[in-house]
Amino acid sequence: MRIPLKQTQKIEKKSIIQQSLMNIVDFEALKLSLASSDEILSWSFGEVIKPETINYRTQRPEKDGLFSERIFGPTKDFECYCGKYKKMRFKGVVCDRCGVEVTFAIVRRERMGHIELATPCAHIWFLRGIPSRIGMILDISLPQLEKVVYYTGYIITSVDEESKKKVLQELETELSSKVKLLKKGVKGKVLDENLKKLEFQYKKTKEEILSLRVSRILTELEYQQLAMKFGHVFEAETGSEPIRKILQNVDLKKLYRFLAKEAQDKKTLSRKKILQRMRLVKSMVESGVKPESMFLMVLPVIPPDLRPMVQLDGGRYASSDLNDLYRRIINRNNRLKKLIDLGSPEVIVRNEKRMLQEAVDALIDNSSRKTQGGLQAAVAANRRPLRSLADILKGKQGRFRQNLLGKRVDYSGRSVIVVGPELNLDQCGVPKKMALEIFKPIVINGLIQRELAHNTKAASRMIEDYDPVIWEILEDAIKDKYMILNRAPTLHRLSIQAFKPVLIEGLAIQIPPMVCQAFNADFDGDAMAIHLPLSEEAQKEAGEIMLSSKNILKPATGDPIAEPSKDMTFGIYWLTSLEDESLPAKRIFSSIEEALYAEAVKVVGLREKINVMIDNSLPKFKDVEGKFLETTVGRIIFNQSLGDGVGFINDKLDKKKVQKSIQSFIRAEGIEKTSLFLDKLRVLGFTYATLSRLSWGMDDLIIPKERDYLVKEAKKQVDQINDQFIQGFISAKEKSVKVIQLWTATINELKGYISKVLPQHGSVLSLIRSKAQGNEDQVQQLMIMKGLVTSPTGQIYEVPVEGCYKEGLNPLDYFVSIHGSRKGLVDTALRTADAGYLTRRLVDVAQDMVVREVDCGDVVGRLISKTRLERALGSAFQDFSKVIFGRVLVEDVKVGKKIIARKGEEIDWQKAKEIVESGAESVRVRSPLYCRTRFGLCQQCIGYDLGKNHLADIGDAVGVVAAQSIGEPGTQLTLRTFHTGGTALASDITQGLPRVEEIFELHSPKGKAALTKRDGAVHEIVSLGADRVVKIKHLEKTKTKRTRKEFDEYTVSAGLSIFVKTGDQVKKGQPLSEGSFDIKEVLAALGKRAAEEYIIKEIKKIYVSQGADIDDRWLEVIAKLMFSRVQIKNPGDSNFLPGEVIDKSRFLLTNDELKKSKKKVAKAYQLVMGISKVALGAEGFLSAASFQHTARVLIDASLGGRVDHLRGLKENVIIGKMIPCGTGFRSQDRTDAKNIRIRKDK
Repeated sequence: MRIPLKQTQKIEKKSIIQQSLMNIVDFEALKLSLASSDEILSWSFGEVIKPETINYRTQRPEKDGLFSERIFGPTKDFECYCGKYKKMRFKGVVCDRCGVEVTFAIVRRERMGHIELATPCAHIWFLRGIPSRIGMILDISLPQLEKVVYYTGYIITSVDEESKKKVLQELETELSSKVKLLKKGVKGKVLDENLKKLEFQYKKTKEEILSLRVSRILTELEYQQLAMKFGHVFEAETGSEPIRKILQNVDLKKLYRFLAKEAQDKKTLSRKKILQRMRLVKSMVESGVKPESMFLMVLPVIPPDLRPMVQLDGGRYASSDLNDLYRRIINRNNRLKKLIDLGSPEVIVRNEKRMLQEAVDALIDNSSRKTQGGLQAAVAANRRPLRSLADILKGKQGRFRQNLLGKRVDYSGRSVIVVGPELNLDQCGVPKKMALEIFKPIVINGLIQRELAHNTKAASRMIEDYDPVIWEILEDAIKDKYMILNRAPTLHRLSIQAFKPVLIEGLAIQIPPMVCQAFNADFDGDAMAIHLPLSEEAQKEAGEIMLSSKNILKPATGDPIAEPSKDMTFGIYWLTSLEDESLPAKRIFSSIEEALYAEAVKVVGLREKINVMIDNSLPKFKDVEGKFLETTVGRIIFNQSLGDGVGFINDKLDKKKVQKSIQSFIRAEGIEKTSLFLDKLRVLGFTYATLSRLSWGMDDLIIPKERDYLVKEAKKQVDQINDQFIQGFISAKEKSVKVIQLWTATINELKGYISKVLPQHGSVLSLIRSKAQGNEDQVQQLMIMKGLVTSPTGQIYEVPVEGCYKEGLNPLDYFVSIHGSRKGLVDTALRTADAGYLTRRLVDVAQDMVVREVDCGDVVGRLISKTRLERALGSAFQDFSKVIFGRVLVEDVKVGKKIIARKGEEIDWQKAKEIVESGAESVRVRSPLYCRTRFGLCQQCIGYDLGKNHLADIGDAVGVVAAQSIGEPGTQLTLRTFHTGGTALASDITQGLPRVEEIFELHSPKGKAALTKRDGAVHEIVSLGADRVVKIKHLEKTKTKRTRKEFDEYTVSAGLSIFVKTGDQVKKGQPLSEGSFDIKEVLAALGKRAAEEYIIKEIKKIYVSQGADIDDRWLEVIAKLMFSRVQIKNPGDSNFLPGEVIDKSRFLLTNDELKKSKKKVAKAYQLVMGISKVALGAEGFLSAASFQHTARVLIDASLGGRVDHLRGLKENVIIGKMIPCGTGFRSQDRTDAKNIRIRKDK
């Protein structure tokens, strides 16, 4: 059947592209459903009959072929195939000669064709996706189904019940007549034997007849045998056609009622299977999908420009794999039609049908055929598997991740970065040539407007020739513009920042030195990408939100991330340090001005101790006003650059103290002024680092004379330890520990000589003390000895590397030390990928967590206890004020009767300080864990945006910030091994990252602790091989109120110490041994709150031990999501099914509606799930499909007619809408947020 070409209306002034853009409405949701044959035909512009693509002689598409202009539209704008109609005035005319519509060539990207299949073909996703959806409806296993679809088995399509009854009656009659005959002719033993044989034959035949039912699968042999005996009773066919017929006759509503009845009667195992079938049938009923649509009668052909053919240099063509796959289908389909018309033998036709089915499978999903026994994936000429439609969607290079979630953009450039010491914090140096290329259209427009060029071509030529007039226009073009810099890997939001461009000579991009930490950039060849935001809104966002001078604080922790480092740190340290601390102050000055003048005329040294009378010239000197102050001119210069809110700092400032002064400045003056302060620090740092004349060479490293003696002594002691081992006094393990302890003590003693032998004001010690670069361990490796090193397995070698880098290592030392270092490099490569993958999963699960309202009215909150934190984190716990900063109080903070802070108050730095100083042990604050906002969070529960130092705004994407805050330090820590060169003292996150994954993915931990399931007493502890079993006796009350003894057994792995002994009383949820808890067990034994707290505590412990700090609320956001699913226990009057897993927000929303209607509410169990599972079970299918298991997600979504409400960020990026957060937070959402009625519990 041919579809007539669609006639389009004649001439309209607007182009097709403009029209289609205008037709795109701002839709709210997107539905995915399975297309029926009629729908596929309605999309099509014509049937593809021929397998040819293009004519190699004329280079034009073949008529009715895969690139046909009649079907898909013209290859040139407004020109038909035969050339009868050319030019725009014929727009919309269909050529009477060649049948091509005169229109834009771009329609070849959107017009589809179709292929009429000679026989129905199963869609491989619904046939072979596990579990098989076709199999689930018919209750037939996948191997059985495949036999029929691939023509190796038969399926019974109909049974004549009348004939069946008749045959059974005939069988009964035949049996009784044969029995009579036997009884007449034979007696005794022979009769019994014959009767038994007859009985057996009768039962077998009866079973055969009774087993004849619709949907039964028969092998070739069974079919032939049964057809010979009972051919008139049943009909059986092979291939996809009979299955499609059966599916056509399936009444889904009736099937659902039947399954619901079955589910009530069946046992657990089969009930689970029935519920799974019910879910599928229910979703298909609701979405109105017809089951027969899972078989294709008509195959859609995608537009030709999405599967192009490109001519190569040698006259050959490179073609998309899809063309090969379509060609196979068309060839086989045409051959099959011909064979059917000729009335060919059944065997030949059947073989051709099977080949057609395989060709359709290969087009839809070629890679899944590889896994099928005996079936080979379709391959190209060079034995490479062809990329099918499913392969184009899947994976990192697939359509979702490669083209929809990230796109290549114009107005961008990329170059190596170098430092720009004169640049302010909000400036970046852009090479002139690069800027000219990026701003080219704007410069061309400027040239034409100023009448320096008459047209675009002339202006372009002026730019190519670097005409001197263009530079002035370029300067005008970049004025008041912002450009965005991005450094890959983009681990957190500070890896993309906006700057004001400054034109520079050269070819490298210059960046201000203080943003290096945020970008994690250094100048050893790093490259960065630069982008120009085009629209006014984008420029406004860049200037107001993304500007580097407004992103001084790290969103993860609230600490300053833009701060002096390297040269600047050293410059400030040198400026504020004393030349000689032992000398008293010789000179006295009556004012600050006098002291500065004296230094300028070289009467007094910059770093010389002086006494100065402080006047009231600056408000910041109030605390020392009217007093003589012992200080230096350098310190006065430094303090003059500080703001008024920060008092006089009379100290030598190393890196940590500079950080503290920046923090004090931010708290006193706010973020706005901080960027100016940082610029002053940069100028001070570089100026005085230059004046300090710092330099160092090999001779600055002095090897202590005592080294050789101490090493010799240590070796003697090692020999003694070895003798003790040989004589059997100590074990190998004890020997190893003793030797390592001895060498560690020796190295530490030698380290003490560093500060003795090096000059106190020399370059090496100054660099270490200022914390600008290097530490004592590195200096020890440089001038004393490399020391103990680790093996790739993480064990410390007993023999230290005696050489130091100043002297060089001998070959043996070199090989020993290189062993651990190489492990560091390998780890870095592997762990970076792991940390990146963890971040991706975290972002995926948290991406739709947006601040949606002002207050959800929660009154529970989370209790943050100082004692508990100290117990969990040990010595790593430092500052309670930092933990509670930025939160909103749920209840008053009292010490005795005194109220320190009131309920509903925001804890700023001042309030946090007051709470800590008052000695309050704990505070109850609002937390994301208990936020009652549906599909997001509220302002009060999330608290401060740590990057901005005020409450998070409505529309803030806190979920993504949480994911970045956890993922970014994970990557940083994995990279840290590299810088320490594999020495034994460096701790390695190799232990940390897998544990983080274990918790977030909810894997059962290695070295699991045994948790008691109920109260009881320890009955006995017995050994079982290397493991031990703890038996616990429980006293249970039976229904007759008698006490019954019960025993629970808990296995404790070898190597874990047991906390209890026989006779001890134990409580429910008590750990019996050391080790990590299984979070599911914690949830079962101690409840949701304990499980959430355990997740937060464990993750925090790992990060804090590695020196990385994460604010609790980010962990709370992820923990909340892990508990965001419930399993239906009793559906009540809702549409849910028992055992169905759904989103908690949807569950609560449904129950709210049921309560309003005074109906029975649903009841559910709380679940805890790993982050990947939560992400895949997302309400919207777009986010899930672009994450993992694309095929599985799309299969479920299409059969269920799933609707994506576009709540998350990824969904909107995919369809090209503004993301619903920040400035793109939808206006109606804003209105809803404003009109929120704050729910207060009675």
